Amino acid sequence: MQYTPPNPTLGPALTLLLATATGLAVASIYYVQPLLGLLSAQFGVGSAAIGLLPTLTQLGYGAAILLLSPLGDRYDRRRIIVVKAAALVVALAFTAAAPSFAALCVASVAIGLAATLAQDLVPAVATLAPEAQRGKRVGQVMTGLLLGILLSRVASGSLAALAGWRAVYGGAALVVALLMPLLWRGLPRFQPATQAGYGELLWSMARLWTQHAPLRRAALAQGLLSVAFSAFWSTLALVLAGPEFGQGSAVAGAFGLAGAAGALIAPLAGGLADRRGPQAVIRVGALLVFAAFAVQAVAPASLWLLVAVAVVFDLGVQAALVSHQSVVYSLDPASRSRLNAVLVGVMFAGMASGAALGSALLGAFGWRAVPVLGAVAALGALVIARRR
Repeated sequence: MQYTPPNPTLGPALTLLLATATGLAVASIYYVQPLLGLLSAQFGVGSAAIGLLPTLTQLGYGAAILLLSPLGDRYDRRRIIVVKAAALVVALAFTAAAPSFAALCVASVAIGLAATLAQDLVPAVATLAPEAQRGKRVGQVMTGLLLGILLSRVASGSLAALAGWRAVYGGAALVVALLMPLLWRGLPRFQPATQAGYGELLWSMARLWTQHAPLRRAALAQGLLSVAFSAFWSTLALVLAGPEFGQGSAVAGAFGLAGAAGALIAPLAGGLADRRGPQAVIRVGALLVFAAFAVQAVAPASLWLLVAVAVVFDLGVQAALVSHQSVVYSLDPASRSRLNAVLVGVMFAGMASGAALGSALLGAFGWRAVPVLGAVAALGALVIARRR
C-alpha cells in the first residue's frame, strides 16, 4: 500500500492546540517531583520508597515510547491521540484519588504510559505541516513540550502549596479532558502508513536504524546532548544546596524559568533549519552546549553564571533537537512514528545515563565534575554532527 499523507491543514490555531496538548501531556511526568516530600509524609514512607514514583513514571514512559508509539504508523493517529488523552485523564484522576502508596505506584506507571501522547502529537505535526514549514511548525510544538517539562515543577509546587497535592492531579485531569474534543475536531483523519503487524512494526525499527545513517547520527548526537542536559538538571538542587552556592529548593525551582528561556528558541531554530538546512543549526547547538559547560567547569562559582549556563546550553540542546527531528522526519514519511520512537528512545537512554553519571560524579569529585561531563558529551555530539 502506498502511503498518502493528509493534506497539510496546520494553521496557527491548530498548532497552538497541539503545542498545548503536547506540553500538558509531558508535564504529567514531572508533576510528582516537587511533591515527593508531601507524599512521603502523607503515606508514611521513607525517601528511598517515595523515589519509586518518578522512577516508575519514567519507566512507563520509556516502555511506551518503544512499544506503543510505533502504532501511529499502523492506525489512524487521530484516534490514537484521543484514546491516549482519555487514558491520561483516567490515570491523573486515579492519582488524585489514590488511597494508598501502592495505588500511587500503579498510577505512576499508568501516567508514564499515557503521557507518550506527546510522542504521537509531534509526528502528527510533521505530517500535517507543509514541507517548507516543517521545521518551524515542529519547533513551535516542541516549545510546548519543553515548556511543559521545565514549568511543570513550578506549577505543581505552587498549586500544591495552595490547595494540596491532590488538586495538582485533579486539575491536570480536568484540563486534559477539556482538550479531548478539541483534538478530535481539530485533527484530520490519518491514513495508516502500513498494514504491518505489531511484531513487524517493532522489528522494523531495528531495520530503520541500520538503513538510515542520518537516523543513527541524529539519535546518537541528541542522545549525548541529553546526557549533558540530564546531568545538569538532575544534580542542580544538590549543587545549589552545597557550600559553593548555599541556596534552597525555591531557587532550584526558579531555574526552570531560566531553562524555559532556552526552550523559546525552538521555533526560530526550526525556521532556520528550513531555510539554511538542519546540519548547520545542529553544529551551532552542540557548540553552544560545549561552550556553556566548558566555561562553568573552569570559572569561579557564581549563581548568575549558573543561570547563564542554563539558558545557553538549553538553547543549544533544543535547537539541535528540533533540527534533528527535521532530519529524521524527512527520511521516510510512512515511518515517522517509528523514526520518532527510535530518536526519543535513544534520547531517553541518554537522559537516564546523564542522571546516573551526573549523580555519581558529583558524589565522587564535586560539583565541577558535572559540567566536565556535559562538555565531553557535547564534544562527542559535535564530532558526530560534523560527519556526513
